[in-house]
Amino acid sequence: MTSEITLFVNPTAGRGRGAHAAQPAASALRAAGFSVRTILGEDAADALTRARAAVRGGTGALVAVGGDGMASLALQAVAGTRTPLGLVAVGTGNDFARTLGLPVRDPAAAGRIVADALKGDRLRDIDLGLVNGTWFGTVLASGFDSRVNDRGNRMNWPVGRFRYDLAMLAELASLKPIPYRLTLDDGEVREIEATLVAVGNGSSYGGGMRICADADPTDGLFDVTVVGDCSRSTLLTVFPRVYKGTHLSHPKVTVHRAAKVELAADGITGYADGEPLGALPLTARCVRGAVRVAGL
Repeated sequence: MTSEITLFVNPTAGRGRGAHAAQPAASALRAAGFSVRTILGEDAADALTRARAAVRGGTGALVAVGGDGMASLALQAVAGTRTPLGLVAVGTGNDFARTLGLPVRDPAAAGRIVADALKGDRLRDIDLGLVNGTWFGTVLASGFDSRVNDRGNRMNWPVGRFRYDLAMLAELASLKPIPYRLTLDDGEVREIEATLVAVGNGSSYGGGMRICADADPTDGLFDVTVVGDCSRSTLLTVFPRVYKGTHLSHPKVTVHRAAKVELAADGITGYADGEPLGALPLTARCVRGAVRVAGL
Protein backbone atom coordinates (compact mmCIF):
# COMPACT_ATOMS: atom_id res chain seq x y z
CA MET A 1 0.00 0.00 0.00
CA THR A 2 1.27 3.46 -0.86
CA SER A 3 1.89 5.72 2.13
CA GLU A 4 -0.12 8.58 0.64
CA ILE A 5 -3.65 8.85 2.02
CA THR A 6 -6.39 11.07 0.63
CA LEU A 7 -8.56 12.97 3.10
CA PHE A 8 -11.95 13.60 1.50
CA VAL A 9 -13.50 16.46 3.47
CA ASN A 10 -16.91 18.07 3.67
CA PRO A 11 -16.13 21.31 5.56
CA THR A 12 -19.82 22.07 6.18
CA ALA A 13 -20.78 18.70 7.68
CA GLY A 14 -22.34 18.82 11.15
CA ARG A 15 -22.71 22.62 10.98
CA GLY A 16 -19.01 23.15 10.42
CA ARG A 17 -17.60 20.19 12.35
CA GLY A 18 -16.17 18.76 9.14
CA ALA A 19 -13.62 21.56 8.75
CA HIS A 20 -12.47 21.23 12.38
CA ALA A 21 -12.40 17.42 12.23
CA ALA A 22 -9.98 17.25 9.32
CA GLN A 23 -7.00 18.43 11.38
CA PRO A 24 -7.02 15.79 14.17
CA ALA A 25 -7.79 13.07 11.64
CA ALA A 26 -4.87 14.16 9.46
CA SER A 27 -2.60 14.38 12.52
CA ALA A 28 -3.43 10.78 13.50
CA LEU A 29 -2.64 9.56 9.99
CA ARG A 30 0.65 11.49 9.83
CA ALA A 31 1.66 10.21 13.27
CA ALA A 32 1.27 6.68 11.87
CA GLY A 33 3.70 7.51 9.07
CA PHE A 34 1.31 8.35 6.24
CA SER A 35 1.49 11.41 4.04
CA VAL A 36 -1.88 13.13 3.70
CA ARG A 37 -3.37 15.17 0.91
CA THR A 38 -6.78 16.79 1.25
CA ILE A 39 -9.48 17.22 -1.38
CA LEU A 40 -12.58 19.35 -0.93
CA GLY A 41 -14.37 20.09 -4.19
CA GLU A 42 -16.49 23.08 -5.15
CA ASP A 43 -19.67 21.00 -4.92
CA ALA A 44 -20.68 17.35 -4.62
CA ALA A 45 -20.08 16.58 -8.30
CA ASP A 46 -16.65 18.21 -8.29
CA ALA A 47 -15.71 16.50 -5.02
CA LEU A 48 -16.67 13.10 -6.45
CA THR A 49 -14.64 13.77 -9.61
CA ARG A 50 -11.60 14.57 -7.46
CA ALA A 51 -12.12 11.50 -5.26
CA ARG A 52 -12.37 9.20 -8.26
CA ALA A 53 -9.20 10.73 -9.68
CA ALA A 54 -7.38 10.03 -6.41
CA VAL A 55 -8.54 6.40 -6.48
CA ARG A 56 -7.45 6.00 -10.10
CA GLY A 57 -4.14 7.60 -9.18
CA GLY A 58 -3.42 4.86 -6.65
CA THR A 59 -4.04 6.56 -3.31
CA GLY A 60 -3.46 4.23 -0.37
CA ALA A 61 -6.93 4.96 1.03
CA LEU A 62 -9.78 7.41 0.76
CA VAL A 63 -10.77 8.74 4.19
CA ALA A 64 -14.13 10.53 4.22
CA VAL A 65 -14.55 13.28 6.81
CA GLY A 66 -18.17 14.35 7.23
CA GLY A 67 -21.56 12.73 7.57
CA ASP A 68 -23.54 10.15 5.68
CA GLY A 69 -23.68 12.35 2.59
CA MET A 70 -19.89 12.41 2.42
CA ALA A 71 -19.71 8.68 3.11
CA SER A 72 -22.15 8.13 0.25
CA LEU A 73 -20.00 10.20 -2.12
CA ALA A 74 -16.91 8.28 -1.04
CA LEU A 75 -18.66 4.97 -1.73
CA GLN A 76 -19.29 6.03 -5.31
CA ALA A 77 -15.51 6.51 -5.70
CA VAL A 78 -14.19 3.34 -4.03
CA ALA A 79 -16.92 0.68 -4.47
CA GLY A 80 -15.77 -2.11 -6.74
CA THR A 81 -12.10 -1.18 -6.29
CA ARG A 82 -9.55 -2.43 -3.77
CA THR A 83 -8.89 1.06 -2.42
CA PRO A 84 -9.73 1.04 1.31
CA LEU A 85 -12.32 3.44 2.70
CA GLY A 86 -11.81 5.13 6.05
CA LEU A 87 -14.50 7.11 7.82
CA VAL A 88 -14.28 10.03 10.23
CA ALA A 89 -17.95 10.60 11.10
CA VAL A 90 -18.77 14.13 12.21
CA GLY A 91 -22.11 14.74 10.52
CA THR A 92 -25.66 14.80 11.82
CA GLY A 93 -26.73 11.19 11.22
CA ASN A 94 -23.52 9.13 10.93
CA ASP A 95 -25.40 5.89 10.34
CA PHE A 96 -22.74 4.33 8.13
CA ALA A 97 -20.20 4.78 10.94
CA ARG A 98 -22.65 3.10 13.31
CA THR A 99 -22.97 0.20 10.86
CA LEU A 100 -19.20 -0.20 10.96
CA GLY A 101 -18.95 0.23 14.74
CA LEU A 102 -16.79 3.34 14.38
CA PRO A 103 -16.64 6.40 16.67
CA VAL A 104 -19.09 9.22 16.05
CA ARG A 105 -18.06 12.88 16.44
CA ASP A 106 -14.63 11.93 17.78
CA PRO A 107 -12.31 12.68 14.84
CA ALA A 108 -9.07 12.02 16.71
CA ALA A 109 -10.23 8.55 17.80
CA ALA A 110 -11.62 7.77 14.35
CA GLY A 111 -8.38 8.92 12.72
CA ARG A 112 -6.33 6.67 14.99
CA ILE A 113 -8.55 3.67 14.25
CA VAL A 114 -8.25 4.24 10.50
CA ALA A 115 -4.48 4.75 10.76
CA ASP A 116 -3.99 1.60 12.86
CA ALA A 117 -6.15 -0.46 10.50
CA LEU A 118 -4.27 0.72 7.43
CA LYS A 119 -0.85 0.30 9.02
CA GLY A 120 -1.68 -3.19 10.31
CA ASP A 121 -3.51 -4.19 7.13
CA ARG A 122 -6.63 -4.87 9.20
CA LEU A 123 -9.16 -4.34 6.45
CA ARG A 124 -12.50 -6.04 5.85
CA ASP A 125 -14.80 -6.36 2.90
CA ILE A 126 -18.45 -5.48 3.41
CA ASP A 127 -21.53 -5.58 1.22
CA LEU A 128 -23.20 -2.60 -0.42
CA GLY A 129 -26.54 -2.01 -2.04
CA LEU A 130 -26.67 -0.98 -5.69
CA VAL A 131 -29.57 0.85 -7.35
CA ASN A 132 -29.29 2.12 -10.92
CA GLY A 133 -25.53 2.51 -10.62
CA THR A 134 -25.63 4.22 -7.20
CA TRP A 135 -24.10 2.46 -4.19
CA PHE A 136 -25.45 2.66 -0.65
CA GLY A 137 -24.20 1.38 2.67
CA THR A 138 -27.08 1.79 5.09
CA VAL A 139 -30.82 1.82 4.25
CA LEU A 140 -33.02 2.39 1.22
CA ALA A 141 -36.11 4.12 2.60
CA SER A 142 -39.51 4.30 0.93
CA GLY A 143 -42.91 5.33 2.19
CA PHE A 144 -43.75 7.41 5.24
CA ASP A 145 -40.09 8.05 6.02
CA SER A 146 -39.22 9.12 2.48
CA ARG A 147 -42.29 11.37 2.38
CA VAL A 148 -41.01 13.07 5.52
CA ASN A 149 -37.70 13.59 3.71
CA ASP A 150 -39.50 14.99 0.67
CA ARG A 151 -41.47 17.45 2.76
CA GLY A 152 -38.49 18.44 4.91
CA ASN A 153 -36.37 19.10 1.85
CA ARG A 154 -39.04 21.48 0.52
CA MET A 155 -39.13 23.49 3.75
CA ASN A 156 -36.96 26.57 4.29
CA TRP A 157 -37.74 26.87 8.00
CA PRO A 158 -36.83 25.87 10.63
CA VAL A 159 -33.22 24.73 10.22
CA GLY A 160 -31.66 21.44 11.26
CA ARG A 161 -33.55 18.44 12.60
CA PHE A 162 -36.55 20.53 13.74
CA ARG A 163 -37.49 20.87 10.09
CA TYR A 164 -37.92 17.11 9.83
CA ASP A 165 -39.81 16.95 13.11
CA LEU A 166 -42.36 19.37 11.67
CA ALA A 167 -42.41 17.46 8.40
CA MET A 168 -43.15 14.25 10.32
CA LEU A 169 -46.09 15.88 12.10
CA ALA A 170 -47.48 17.09 8.78
CA GLU A 171 -47.14 13.64 7.21
CA LEU A 172 -48.78 12.02 10.24
CA ALA A 173 -51.79 14.25 9.70
CA SER A 174 -52.24 12.88 6.19
CA LEU A 175 -51.17 9.30 6.92
CA LYS A 176 -52.70 6.63 4.72
CA PRO A 177 -51.53 3.18 3.59
CA ILE A 178 -49.42 2.89 0.46
CA PRO A 179 -50.12 0.11 -2.06
CA TYR A 180 -46.76 -1.55 -2.82
CA ARG A 181 -45.68 -4.23 -5.23
CA LEU A 182 -42.77 -6.03 -3.57
CA THR A 183 -40.66 -8.70 -5.26
CA LEU A 184 -37.90 -10.58 -3.46
CA ASP A 185 -35.18 -12.50 -5.36
CA ASP A 186 -37.26 -12.72 -8.56
CA GLY A 187 -40.05 -14.48 -6.69
CA GLU A 188 -43.74 -13.76 -6.97
CA VAL A 189 -44.97 -10.18 -6.84
CA ARG A 190 -46.46 -9.42 -3.43
CA GLU A 191 -49.17 -6.77 -3.40
CA ILE A 192 -49.26 -5.24 0.06
CA GLU A 193 -50.48 -2.12 1.82
CA ALA A 194 -47.82 -0.68 4.08
CA THR A 195 -46.72 2.46 5.88
CA LEU A 196 -43.12 2.01 4.75
CA VAL A 197 -40.68 -0.51 3.35
CA ALA A 198 -37.01 -0.19 4.32
CA VAL A 199 -34.25 -2.18 2.61
CA GLY A 200 -31.26 -2.43 4.92
CA ASN A 201 -27.67 -3.29 4.15
CA GLY A 202 -26.91 -1.59 7.47
CA SER A 203 -29.12 -1.39 10.51
CA SER A 204 -29.98 2.28 10.93
CA TYR A 205 -30.96 5.53 9.29
CA GLY A 206 -31.99 8.98 10.43
CA GLY A 207 -29.28 9.27 13.09
CA GLY A 208 -29.64 5.95 14.90
CA MET A 209 -33.15 4.72 14.09
CA ARG A 210 -32.51 0.96 13.88
CA ILE A 211 -35.22 0.27 11.31
CA CYS A 212 -33.39 -2.88 10.08
CA ALA A 213 -31.91 -3.70 13.46
CA ASP A 214 -30.55 -7.16 12.61
CA ALA A 215 -29.05 -6.29 9.22
CA ASP A 216 -25.54 -7.69 8.70
CA PRO A 217 -23.44 -5.95 6.02
CA THR A 218 -21.37 -9.10 5.47
CA ASP A 219 -24.05 -11.75 4.84
CA GLY A 220 -24.84 -10.96 1.20
CA LEU A 221 -28.48 -10.20 2.02
CA PHE A 222 -30.66 -7.19 2.73
CA ASP A 223 -32.99 -7.10 5.70
CA VAL A 224 -36.32 -5.80 4.36
CA THR A 225 -38.46 -4.26 7.10
CA VAL A 226 -42.13 -3.80 6.25
CA VAL A 227 -44.24 -1.67 8.57
CA GLY A 228 -47.79 -2.59 7.68
CA ASP A 229 -50.95 -0.54 7.42
CA CYS A 230 -50.84 1.53 10.63
CA SER A 231 -53.14 4.05 12.23
CA ARG A 232 -51.57 7.25 13.50
CA SER A 233 -51.75 6.02 17.08
CA THR A 234 -50.11 2.69 16.19
CA LEU A 235 -47.31 4.40 14.26
CA LEU A 236 -46.69 6.76 17.19
CA THR A 237 -46.43 3.67 19.40
CA VAL A 238 -44.11 1.79 17.06
CA PHE A 239 -41.75 4.56 15.97
CA PRO A 240 -40.09 5.37 19.33
CA ARG A 241 -39.12 1.69 19.57
CA VAL A 242 -37.07 2.03 16.37
CA TYR A 243 -34.16 3.56 18.28
CA LYS A 244 -33.65 0.31 20.20
CA GLY A 245 -34.74 -1.98 17.39
CA THR A 246 -37.54 -3.45 19.50
CA HIS A 247 -40.17 -2.49 16.91
CA LEU A 248 -39.35 -5.69 15.02
CA SER A 249 -41.48 -7.69 17.46
CA HIS A 250 -44.59 -5.58 16.82
CA PRO A 251 -47.35 -7.48 14.97
CA LYS A 252 -47.51 -4.77 12.29
CA VAL A 253 -43.82 -5.28 11.43
CA THR A 254 -42.40 -8.09 9.30
CA VAL A 255 -38.84 -8.71 8.14
CA HIS A 256 -37.70 -10.52 5.00
CA ARG A 257 -34.20 -11.28 3.73
CA ALA A 258 -33.22 -11.14 0.08
CA ALA A 259 -30.29 -10.32 -2.19
CA LYS A 260 -32.51 -8.53 -4.71
CA VAL A 261 -35.49 -6.34 -3.90
CA GLU A 262 -37.87 -4.74 -6.38
CA LEU A 263 -40.10 -1.99 -5.00
CA ALA A 264 -42.95 -0.33 -6.83
CA ALA A 265 -45.46 2.24 -5.56
CA ASP A 266 -47.02 5.34 -7.06
CA GLY A 267 -45.84 8.75 -5.91
CA ILE A 268 -43.03 7.48 -3.66
CA THR A 269 -39.39 8.59 -3.77
CA GLY A 270 -36.63 6.23 -2.66
CA TYR A 271 -33.84 7.54 -0.45
CA ALA A 272 -30.61 5.68 0.31
CA ASP A 273 -28.00 6.87 2.81
CA GLY A 274 -30.26 9.91 3.15
CA GLU A 275 -29.88 10.88 -0.51
CA PRO A 276 -32.72 10.80 -3.07
CA LEU A 277 -32.48 7.96 -5.60
CA GLY A 278 -35.58 8.81 -7.60
CA ALA A 279 -39.17 7.67 -7.88
CA LEU A 280 -40.21 4.05 -7.44
CA PRO A 281 -40.13 1.53 -9.06
CA LEU A 282 -36.55 0.77 -8.03
CA THR A 283 -34.53 -2.43 -7.90
CA ALA A 284 -31.83 -2.86 -5.25
CA ARG A 285 -29.16 -5.55 -5.39
CA CYS A 286 -26.89 -6.57 -2.52
CA VAL A 287 -23.31 -6.87 -3.80
CA ARG A 288 -21.09 -8.99 -1.57
CA GLY A 289 -17.73 -7.54 -0.55
CA ALA A 290 -18.23 -4.43 -2.67
CA VAL A 291 -16.04 -2.16 -0.56
CA ARG A 292 -12.95 -2.61 1.61
CA VAL A 293 -13.12 -0.64 4.85
CA ALA A 294 -10.46 0.34 7.37
CA GLY A 295 -11.81 0.13 10.88
CA LEU A 296 -12.67 -2.09 13.81
